[in-house]
Amino acid sequence: MKADSTINTNKLKAVLSHSVTSLKCRNKKYSLHTTRTASRSFEYAYVLNIIVTDYSGEEDALILPLLDWLATHQADLLGNDDKAKGIRFMVDFNNHNSVDISLEIDLTERVIVKQTGTRLDITHAGEVTPTPDYTAPWWQLYNGTKLLAEWQVQPIPPV
Repeated sequence: MKADSTINTNKLKAVLSHSVTSLKCRNKKYSLHTTRTASRSFEYAYVLNIIVTDYSGEEDALILPLLDWLATHQADLLGNDDKAKGIRFMVDFNNHNSVDISLEIDLTERVIVKQTGTRLDITHAGEVTPTPDYTAPWWQLYNGTKLLAEWQVQPIPPV
């Protein structure tokens, strides 16, 4: 697994940490996808499991920054009917004040392999993202006058 998966997970933690106090992320259910062509390029696929415990905030304060992160780092998950089930969650009610939330997100990372003679060069492809309808680097989410969350959008560096 490439190091960027850990870096991207850390960026997601930074985004979500503005709205939660107990957050755990882990990758699970790894698989490889190949195209059975002459190319040796492939794709890592895995499930990112995000566990938020004792959460007492508004659900929007958790979901909107997550969707913002996905729009930057895994845009193909959004607006794609074939991947409509790529974001799943379960909620356990602890009491009247807090819940435990477990999110599972199907993520992929493309690896391009190019052959020159007997040499193989790999490149971890960046995400192809559409131009967002917003460009502000810093966001605040409000419900009326109540501040629910705030986060910074991390642009993808050019590949």
